[in-house]
Amino acid sequence: MALRHFLTLQDLSKAELETLLQRAVQLKNQHRDGIDSRPCEGKVMAMIFEKSSTRTRVSFETGMAQLGGSALFLSPNDTQLGRGEPVEDSARVISRMVDIIMIRTFGHDRITTFAEYSSVPVINALTDEFHPCQLLADMQTYLEHRGSIRGKKVAWVGDGNNMCQSYMNAADMLDFELVIACPEGYEPSQALLDKFSNRVTVVRNPAAALEGADLVVTDTWASMGQEEEKKLREKAFAGFQVNEAIMELAAPDALFMHCLPAYRGLEISDTMLESKWSVVWDEAENRLHAQKALVEFLLAEMAK
Repeated sequence: MALRHFLTLQDLSKAELETLLQRAVQLKNQHRDGIDSRPCEGKVMAMIFEKSSTRTRVSFETGMAQLGGSALFLSPNDTQLGRGEPVEDSARVISRMVDIIMIRTFGHDRITTFAEYSSVPVINALTDEFHPCQLLADMQTYLEHRGSIRGKKVAWVGDGNNMCQSYMNAADMLDFELVIACPEGYEPSQALLDKFSNRVTVVRNPAAALEGADLVVTDTWASMGQEEEKKLREKAFAGFQVNEAIMELAAPDALFMHCLPAYRGLEISDTMLESKWSVVWDEAENRLHAQKALVEFLLAEMAK
């Protein structure tokens, strides 16, 4: 039995990540061709949501159904975790009853503790520090539209948040250059900047980041839990909007991505999602297929 968790992209080897992305494309094509594949027949996933989400719940629940398994939705109101039961105790109990667990929560330490005490694979469906499942979808989307991202330039515009930090992991894993444009005081983790200094740079001018970029990515300026900072952040990020005018600085065949939900008129222009650069709807769908490949991989590892 090889118990593997997926808490950041770097829980995979580079070869495993590339193979998983290829498998996600294959699963997507099979689904569209009506080919039924049920490698997870009889398997049950517990989905623990301490942060709510549309795309995460729909993609994991649908994915488990398509793989032949089933999923249980657990909110804080449904579990003892929401009433103060230690994470360690919940992990021990829940993992004895299901085959795999995904958690969407706040502090990353919460999911690392859960994984430490779990007897089945644990998937990070989002923490305040990382969002690796979204990166699987993003990298699958780039692969489908443009091929390998190796050696390309990626521009991140906005907050140095969990998505940005997962892009830093991806730059290291898939060998691309990442330029982060953010206001002073909104940088990603200094430890990660130091670790990936050969791949990642920070600039204050979005135009400098977008110059010649093959992929441009942004996210909401105020993430879940930062609602009280919304007005302050809108002021700080003025000038960091991704719009059609600034996209003209990118490479001629550049792509634009956003993990959604998007706030039109703030981090993006009103029409950016429908622009010629946008692959946002493919990116959103690919959460389903990338996560199916991930679940299949982790359960196969568990069976070894």
